[in-house]
Amino acid sequence: MRLIFTKVVLCGWLLLTALLGAQAQGGDQLSTVRSAIANGSAHDLAQYLAPSIEVGFDGDNQNYNATQTELVMKNFFTKNAPSKFEIVHQGASPDGIPYAIGRYTGKVGTYQVFIRLKANQSAPAIDKLDFTKE
Repeated sequence: MRLIFTKVVLCGWLLLTALLGAQAQGGDQLSTVRSAIANGSAHDLAQYLAPSIEVGFDGDNQNYNATQTELVMKNFFTKNAPSKFEIVHQGASPDGIPYAIGRYTGKVGTYQVFIRLKANQSAPAIDKLDFTKE
């Protein structure tokens, strides 16, 4: 009986540790992405792009490859340099897909930003970026 109790406690502890580690990893991934956007660096952001990315500006969504997305973001940052970017909410879908919602303030205006990462990646891999002007 004592052996079963010990196994149950050990399994519970391992499960809790794994869940907390996965949650912290998602936050770490998003912090590197946040820094790249806050600095207005399309080059730094490109390191975290998936091979195919859906990029949207005010409802106009397009699919690009990583190289095209870097150029689109470079153009956006040039025209609307960031003065502030903060993540206001982050989480994961029921399927475990990490996402973040942020607020980007630039010289042309303020945008709500939705960032979705690919599921089950050891490093950030953005597959959706959506900027909606507030």
